[in-house]
Amino acid sequence: MTRFWWLRHAPVVASAPGITGQLDVAADTSDPAPFTALAHRLPTGAVLVESGWIRCRQTAEALRQAGLELPEPELLPALAEQSFGSWQGRSWNGIDAPGFWRAPATTVPPGGESFSSVVTRVGPALLSLSRRHVGRDIVVIAHAGSIRAALAIALGISSAAALQFAIQPLSLTRLTLIGENWRVEMVNG
Repeated sequence: MTRFWWLRHAPVVASAPGITGQLDVAADTSDPAPFTALAHRLPTGAVLVESGWIRCRQTAEALRQAGLELPEPELLPALAEQSFGSWQGRSWNGIDAPGFWRAPATTVPPGGESFSSVVTRVGPALLSLSRRHVGRDIVVIAHAGSIRAALAIALGISSAAALQFAIQPLSLTRLTLIGENWRVEMVNG
């Protein structure tokens, strides 16, 4: 069994723009309470993987300050949030994209990528992690989009169906790989 503990990063700072996507914005880690609670729930001795974005690094550091022993992270850019291209930094109300709302999984924002593309890039990363760390606990600090992509892969559902999951900041999603079969243990825990 290989256990994936997917943790969405802490909320972005209040001054961050609406659609963050792949903007490298900071996280708000000012309240130690949720990190202390998470430090007691996450496994010790786990492999740590991050997307490489500052909000993920800051989340890991806040967990360390709360007492969780974490190794240096393996940075895996394939786990980055969806790129919303020229929409990044704008509010959802400020974009004129009726096609996006009809087919949000397959529509490519100008200069960005579709959510289906995110699922395609997360898949090999997930497979590689599971092969390299068989039988281990893997804490992945990532983004709502990459966590939804992992759920699509584990459940064998379409990218459109995976977009129905609302992944909250600092929530845990647990996926366990047993042989070649996935089990979803928790979403938004």
